[in-house]
Amino acid sequence: MKSVAIIGAGITGLTAAFYLKRQGVPVTVYEAGRRVGGVIQTIRKDGFLAEFGPNTILETSPKIAQLVRDAGLESRKLATDPKAEARFVVRYGRPIEMPGKPLGFITTPLFTAKAKLAVLREPFIKSRRDGVEESIGQFVVRRFNQEFLDHAIDALVAGIYAGDPNKLSLPHAFPKLKALEDNYGSMIKGQIFGARDRKKSGEVAKDRAAKFSFDEGLQVLPDTLAAQLADSLKLNTPVTKLTQTAKGWRVTTAHGEAEFDAVIYCGTAYKLAELQIDGRAALPRSQGEEAAQQRRPTTTFSEISYPPVSAVVLGFRREDVAHSCQGFGMLIPKIEGFKILGSIFSSALFPNRAPAGHVTLTSYIGGARYPELGLLPPEMLVEATLADLRRLLGVKGQPVFTHTKTWSHAIPQYNVGYGKYRELLKDIEAKAPHLFFAGHYRDGVSLGDSIVSGVNIAERVKKTF
Repeated sequence: MKSVAIIGAGITGLTAAFYLKRQGVPVTVYEAGRRVGGVIQTIRKDGFLAEFGPNTILETSPKIAQLVRDAGLESRKLATDPKAEARFVVRYGRPIEMPGKPLGFITTPLFTAKAKLAVLREPFIKSRRDGVEESIGQFVVRRFNQEFLDHAIDALVAGIYAGDPNKLSLPHAFPKLKALEDNYGSMIKGQIFGARDRKKSGEVAKDRAAKFSFDEGLQVLPDTLAAQLADSLKLNTPVTKLTQTAKGWRVTTAHGEAEFDAVIYCGTAYKLAELQIDGRAALPRSQGEEAAQQRRPTTTFSEISYPPVSAVVLGFRREDVAHSCQGFGMLIPKIEGFKILGSIFSSALFPNRAPAGHVTLTSYIGGARYPELGLLPPEMLVEATLADLRRLLGVKGQPVFTHTKTWSHAIPQYNVGYGKYRELLKDIEAKAPHLFFAGHYRDGVSLGDSIVSGVNIAERVKKTF
């Protein structure tokens, strides 16, 4: 029976292992840390439930719902409260609800008349066909205007990547927006006329996808998958070297070595840069430096930026927050001058996220915008977050619950030029048969993207056997 080693017990690795094992393929999952789930991390304390990474899963693909069913979690799945659909963007120092319908866009105070006219003009802007790779910032200014970038897209980019719109690559970070212009000549035309194609594929646009979690938070999913893997999961076991053999791959850890027919790397890009891969074991040592280079093809991935982000979860008495906090949350453009990137109204999304008469707010700070703030000590993170929430949401007094989590390497930035890393991954796979790569550094940074990546890589590996 063919066997597979999987490096990394984040959601991509766990999903791939779960499906391979269901198909009768022996798997071993190596995780360097002491827990599974990667950035998915949930705690419950004093009646509050806190998420330290993502708060919801976007059901953008039928493969996501299928995983929930296959894992036996359908009964524990929670949809977001329909009353919490409102999203807010900060302008003029206050959160303003984003319009949900075309008429609302005309009347919203979020944008000036000039920005609204730019949106109406967008279908008539000529498409760019010269092959130059644009940043999302350049794309938005070209098709809309600077105001739309500064007051809308900058906030959106902070919410997805904690990134800089003037650095993030349009085709790599936002490929669907690029496809709308390429296929329909316009983002607005694409939204209208592309609906039929999206329906055929079963995929849903992220802004329209259903959002869900579980009764005890997102940690339920990786914990459930890990439990079904049982002894196939090896925690506290970092992989230090991969060596190609005549039949497959030898995996080296601090605890020893093991032979496998295939290996899937589902960790991070910066850890991949540290992994020694000897894919040319038969290469003569006499070739010196060339041979050494062949054994370390991954060092380039250390160039990928992973700015730090801290999650600050605060619980308040309901009467101490002036804003209704009925909605998904608020995003904050850099131009508004606040330190936090945005806040999720966590207790409005799902039941039992806060005790009766209380609210839970999950805020994020740092990212490419303010990386130095993302590494502040916990007490300073709370202080900075409180200062902004007092101005934005009318918070008074002190929180009755606080918890912070700092991710020193949070989200890979798909900046302009990111294509060279994806091409390098393809090249390594071509030269090192039965070595595969999947995860957020390759297939998209959202939780849904990572799940789909795990499903797809499992299918791909199974087909090679």
